[in-house]
Amino acid sequence: MGYFGKLEEKFKAQELRRKGFSYKEILKHIDVSKDTISRWCRDISLSEEQKERLVKNKEFGQKKGSLVAAENKRAEREERMKKIFWETKKELGKMSTRDRFITGIALYAAEGGKTDGQGEFANSDPQIISFMMDWFKLFVKVPQDRIRGAVWLHEGLDEVKAREYWSSLTGIPLAQFHKTYIAKNKIESKKIRKNIHEFGVFSIRFSDSEKQRKIMGWISALLNAKIKQ
Repeated sequence: MGYFGKLEEKFKAQELRRKGFSYKEILKHIDVSKDTISRWCRDISLSEEQKERLVKNKEFGQKKGSLVAAENKRAEREERMKKIFWETKKELGKMSTRDRFITGIALYAAEGGKTDGQGEFANSDPQIISFMMDWFKLFVKVPQDRIRGAVWLHEGLDEVKAREYWSSLTGIPLAQFHKTYIAKNKIESKKIRKNIHEFGVFSIRFSDSEKQRKIMGWISALLNAKIKQ
């Protein structure tokens, strides 16, 4: 079975779990291991009514303790994540204009295009893409009408939906999008991608030698800067 087949099975399993199906019930619809179902659905929270259904079900009556333990573990994990999030946010504090400027340089150094004269930044995270769109306009002074967009998408995903999503997020008109690159599904490959993004990877592009070289200059200055003690 190809990767997209597995992805469809994962989505189906998660949908059934959200409806309150037990793992054993899900296994009657999807031919994978119970461990796989457990991994796919471990972060899905059930309503009180759904939990009660599973507990009352004779097949799962004896597993009430493990069901409660699993739910408590999930709740504890969520609570730890929230605590870490707010603690780190407090540590960072409010970002200054210079902080945003330096952050953009660092992000571009890691994910940006290095071809002379061609500015490009690609990522699948909408928050990062949104941040870099603002960064290009505020610090690099790239006009909105000079910015182009491009989508890299896996075969089988909705291209129209992906293009509209990124256009809405960035404000780049669809008329300024390059042709979408569709990554063919390698049916014979045994490698399974763990991460696949519904809207693909988005690339912000512009053609301006002076501005792109300025970014490269900033990167060089940042990486060679001496840190004051």
